[in-house]
Amino acid sequence: MSVADRESRFRNRREAARNIFMQALAGASISKAFDRHVHCERGVLRICEDLYDLHSYSRVLVIALGKASHTMVEALTAQTGSSLEGIISSSVQPATQVRGFRYFRGGHPTPNGESVQAANAMLRALQSQPASALVVFLLSGGGSSIVEKTIDEEISLSDLISMYRALVLSGAPIGEINAVRKHLSAVKGGRLAQAAYPAQQISLLVSDVPDGALDALASGPTMPDSTTVEDCYRIVEKYELLKQFPESVRELFERHAVEETPKSDDPAFVRARFWPVLSNQTAIQEASIAAERAGFIVQVDNSCDDWDYQKAADYLLQRLRELRTQFSPVCLISGGEVTVKVTSGGVGGRNQQFALACAGKIAGENITVLSAGTDGVDGNSAAAGAVVDGSTLDRGKARGIDAQAALDRFDAHPFFSALGDAIETGPTGNNLRDLRILLAY
Repeated sequence: MSVADRESRFRNRREAARNIFMQALAGASISKAFDRHVHCERGVLRICEDLYDLHSYSRVLVIALGKASHTMVEALTAQTGSSLEGIISSSVQPATQVRGFRYFRGGHPTPNGESVQAANAMLRALQSQPASALVVFLLSGGGSSIVEKTIDEEISLSDLISMYRALVLSGAPIGEINAVRKHLSAVKGGRLAQAAYPAQQISLLVSDVPDGALDALASGPTMPDSTTVEDCYRIVEKYELLKQFPESVRELFERHAVEETPKSDDPAFVRARFWPVLSNQTAIQEASIAAERAGFIVQVDNSCDDWDYQKAADYLLQRLRELRTQFSPVCLISGGEVTVKVTSGGVGGRNQQFALACAGKIAGENITVLSAGTDGVDGNSAAAGAVVDGSTLDRGKARGIDAQAALDRFDAHPFFSALGDAIETGPTGNNLRDLRILLAY
C-alpha cells in the first residue's frame, strides 16, 4: 500500500469516528427527549408517568440551571405554549431568549458574579411560593458552578473560585467533588427544594452523572443528599485539599463547622418528584446505532467510568484488541468520564488528554480513538475532544510537534488543533457526559 493510500485510509477512519459521534449528539437531543417524555394538552402537563393540571395551580414557576437550561426551557415551552415564567441560568448566552424568563450567565467551571446573582434570584422567587404553586426545576450538568451561593457569608467569591479550582484539579471523581460543594452551598444538596417548600415540585433531569447517582447532578439542588458531612472530611483528607483551600473555607473544616444537608425525611421532598429524561446511556445507544449502520460490530464497556485517564486508556485498548481477534471491523463504545489530576497549566481537557495518551499506545496500528464531551466543551479549550489513530504521532513529528511533551504539560489542544484532529462543535446546549469511540479493523 502506498503512503498516500495509507494516509487516505487513516483519514477516512477518523472521519468515520467523527460521524458516529455527531450522529450520537443528534440522536440524543433534548428536543427528542422532551417529545418522548413530556406532553401538554388543554393545560394538562404529562411528565413521564405523572399528570399536572396547570390551571389548578395559583402559579407555575420554572427554575432552570445548567448548560442545557435554555434548551430545556425551549423544549418545555414548545409543549406548553408561552404561558410559563421563571429564571434561567446557563454558561452561554443563547441567540434568543424565551419570553417570560429572566436570564443569568453563570460561570463554568468556576462560579462568577452572575452565578451568585442567579442563586439569590432563585432563592427569593422560591421562598415566596405557597402550597398552591407548582415549581418545575429543569436541571442539567454544569449547574454546580452556574448557580452558586455559599452557606457562610464569610466565604467571598474569590475564595469560592479558589475552592472550586482546587476541587476540579484534584483528580477526584465528580461525585466526591460535589459532595464537598453541596455542604458548603446555600442552593445545593436539596437546599433549593427546602426554599421551594411547601410548593409542589417536579425536577426534570438531563444527566451528566452516573445513573445511580442522580443527586450529584448539578450537586443535587432539589434532591435529598446521599452524602454526609463525614464524607466531606474524608474527601478533603484523601486529596489533601485543606492546604489548597482558602483560609475562610479551611477554617470551617478545622472548626468542624460544616453543616449537614437535607436528607430524604425532610418535609421539602414530600411533594417532590424527579424524572431523568436524558442521560449518557441515551448517547451510548445512539452512538451504537450509528456505528452499526456504518458496518461495525459494536460492544459497549463503561467499566472505566471515573478511572484515571491512563488506566482507562490501557484498559479500553486491551479490550479493543481482544475484540479485534473475534470481529472486524469492531467498534468499542465507552461512556462516562475519566479523571485527570492536572499538575501544570496547559490548554486542553480530560478528553484530549485521554486521546493523546491513546495516540502513544497505538502508533502504527489500524486503530482509531475518539473521545469528546457531549456539551461541546473539553476543559479550558475550545474543543469538545479529539480523534487519534496509528498515524497521529508521525503526523505530529512531521509538523515538529512533540506529542509526549504536550501530554506531560497537559497541553493537548494545541497539538490537536495543529493536526486538524480537534473535535469542535461549539457549545451544544446539552450535557450527557463523555463518549469514547474506539474503532479497529
